[in-house]
Amino acid sequence: MGSTFSRRSFGALTGGALGAVAVGKGLGAPALAQGLTKLRMVLNWRYQGPQSWFFIAQDKGYLREAGIELDIDQGDGSGAAVGRVASGAYDMGFGDINALMVLAGRKPAPDASTPIGIYMMFNRPPFTIAVKADGPIKTPRDLEGRTLGGPANDGALQLFPAFCKLAGVDASKVSITNMAPNLREQMLQRDQVAGVFGFVNTIRFSAKLVGIDPDKQFRFINYGDHGMDLYSNCLIVSRKLAADNPGAARGVVRAFNRGLVDTLRDHDAAVEAVARREPLINKAVEKERLVATLQDEMAHPEIATLGLGAPDPARLAKAIGIVREANGLPRAPGPAEIFNDAFLPPMAERITKLA
Repeated sequence: MGSTFSRRSFGALTGGALGAVAVGKGLGAPALAQGLTKLRMVLNWRYQGPQSWFFIAQDKGYLREAGIELDIDQGDGSGAAVGRVASGAYDMGFGDINALMVLAGRKPAPDASTPIGIYMMFNRPPFTIAVKADGPIKTPRDLEGRTLGGPANDGALQLFPAFCKLAGVDASKVSITNMAPNLREQMLQRDQVAGVFGFVNTIRFSAKLVGIDPDKQFRFINYGDHGMDLYSNCLIVSRKLAADNPGAARGVVRAFNRGLVDTLRDHDAAVEAVARREPLINKAVEKERLVATLQDEMAHPEIATLGLGAPDPARLAKAIGIVREANGLPRAPGPAEIFNDAFLPPMAERITKLA
């Protein structure tokens, strides 16, 4: 399996924006084989608006055109998705690339149990600590002496040591407690914890669903505002899948890319795809969550030249350094150990703007 960044993806690129992306059946997708390749995928979280493109790829037959039959399970944290692929329980996952860096950096070299990223989707750091807007915490240093909480597998919680180093916070003076994801916003509102970890839009819209106005009642201490220019959720696959069936990995990426194109063109239809899996969602809130995620977590300026899905290698290398230092990793894995761009669609098919 090739594992280097290709000149095609990171050289002088040209390509159309969304309007130039082909979305019909003329994408050159492989013909449907007699037998479909059956794969399992775990998400970062429950079925929500910002996962619509995965479901559209199923519902519109894009995955089947690629010869794939895919089961998509709900997850319980972006960090946990990495571990589940590493364990062999799943062939692929939508997980935090930083958790993958930690996993790889603790090994002398990548092995068969170390997944690899193949389609970077969340290219802006969404990690945050939410606190009460009328409370005493206004800066990162104000976190010292407080108790913060979050789900054990939350990406922001796992990156908290890195945040403390960059923000000048003494992590030993901060107490951490875990809670179920569905209790996070209520526990903060009731002052059971002084702050909670999460993705900005996960907290914002989960709060709205329980009657909390996050824009008035919460304040957000965002990691990206304190030197943590990190990537986040990425489609990761097992090295076995990437090596033994690269066509399947490439087909999945292309199918999801097509699903995202459709999501951008019709947000309401995208939310309906989620509702078919989880009928009890609040469609209005999930549509708002979807739009906010596209704008806040996926619209990094680099996609204008690289196309969505391709990380900038220098930025990725810098992120690896931040994660290594914060976690005291024995080594810094090279960018090619973390991400393989060989599975990305051609530049002409990549999305170069999200509005």
